[in-house]
Amino acid sequence: MNQHIKGVLTLAMGAAIGLGMSGCTPKDGCVAKPKEVCNTKIDEKDRQIAALHAAIEEARKQQSKTIIKEVVVPTGNELYPPNAKPGECYARVLIPAQYRLETEKVLKKEAREKVRVIPAKYRWVTKKVMVKEPGEKIVTIPPTYKTVKEKVLVREGSEKVVTIPPVYKTVTEKVLVKPAHTIWKRGRGPIEKVDNLTGEIMCLVKVPALYKTITKKVLVSPATTKTVKIPPVYKTITKKVIDKPATTKTVKIPPVYKTVRVKELVEPARVEKITIPPIYQTITKKIKVADAQVKWKRILCKTNMNRATIVKLQKALKKAGFNPGPIDGIYGWRTNAAVTKFQKAKGLSSGALTMETLEALHVI
Repeated sequence: MNQHIKGVLTLAMGAAIGLGMSGCTPKDGCVAKPKEVCNTKIDEKDRQIAALHAAIEEARKQQSKTIIKEVVVPTGNELYPPNAKPGECYARVLIPAQYRLETEKVLKKEAREKVRVIPAKYRWVTKKVMVKEPGEKIVTIPPTYKTVKEKVLVREGSEKVVTIPPVYKTVTEKVLVKPAHTIWKRGRGPIEKVDNLTGEIMCLVKVPALYKTITKKVLVSPATTKTVKIPPVYKTITKKVIDKPATTKTVKIPPVYKTVRVKELVEPARVEKITIPPIYQTITKKIKVADAQVKWKRILCKTNMNRATIVKLQKALKKAGFNPGPIDGIYGWRTNAAVTKFQKAKGLSSGALTMETLEALHVI
């Protein structure tokens, strides 16, 4: 819906600008034509402008969310711009209606009653409750014991034959290992025998006998036996004997109580009626104080529009924060859109590039 409204507004604004650009004074060509032809064309343009204004206003009505009174756009009865001078161009532009805002308090929701169920209130209390009644039971008293000591024969007396081992003594004895003898040894001396064949000196040497000392055990007394008496063996033991035999007795069992938490009713549930006051809201109304008008306004049209003026206009729009597109001296759709946005932002007449707009931008 919003896209459709924007399309209608854009189409209407473009058509209005196109019609305004062609609405020049007689100097632009109407002087050379018959008056009837000019009047017919002007009437046709007036009807087109009126239709476009109606479309614009209808789109604005659909877009607005506040309460606006019906707008009647007068088309004016002037066929030609008043007090026009040669060389000047005029267009019928839409002067927006003037509004003031008023606030009004309206009823949004009526007063009503609300039923609220207040639940019952409980509290936790502690109570002592018997969980087991008193009774009796027979208790067995176990027997008692005492400890006594007793000497017990472990082994009776007896006899045994004991073997007495033989007795030995150690003696040392010198034993001949090798008897004395003589041997030849090589040597030198005046009494030494010389072997004429080999030229060696040989000596006959006496070697004494060789003895070895040995140790040996010699029996002193042979082994014997004897009879030995073995006395009896006793052991002292400790044992438990009954001192008092087991008995029974009757015992009374007391009652058993338990402390428990109990939920106790403090206040029963009830129904409560609550009166809810009415709800008001403040709305804003737009009250028209002056109707929209279509008037002849002096514009900058192709007759008196040059490249330098358009460049100056584009620079002024860009400085004011409205993007006119490239600064190329061509009055294209982006420059036209920037002019329209500037006019709406400043509350100026829209529909064409008016002198009022150029003055506001300090172009002229």
